[in-house]
Amino acid sequence: MSSIVNLKQPACEPGQPLWQRVPTRDDEGRNLHDFMMFIPKFGSWPEVRRQQVYQELQWVFNVFDGNVVFADLNLKINLLWVSMQPHPEGCLGLAAAVRERVPEAVLVASQAEVIAGMANGARRRRWGRFLLR
Repeated sequence: MSSIVNLKQPACEPGQPLWQRVPTRDDEGRNLHDFMMFIPKFGSWPEVRRQQVYQELQWVFNVFDGNVVFADLNLKINLLWVSMQPHPEGCLGLAAAVRERVPEAVLVASQAEVIAGMANGARRRRWGRFLLR
């Protein structure tokens, strides 16, 4: 079961794989930024609380007017996927706003974090060879 908030495209069919639904480029052909947030046990929350979270998310998306292109909240795996226009502070500002309104939400990964993590890992491996000798 999946609840979809798709802000610029027509409605999607439930159950369609995410990789087929998520836009990767904006209207000018620029890459979109995306991130995931895990909301533990969200699918088992009472319906009233889930509706509150939907409203909070819509409020956050409205504050970031025009930056959020696509959002998917999957109840089965308790995962929020957000694709947005490139922004100077990246995805972290939007992720922080979601976390402020939905404190249970945990940032899983963003492109910037993955790239930074890979660079740090390579740096550690490079220096680790010298430190172990």
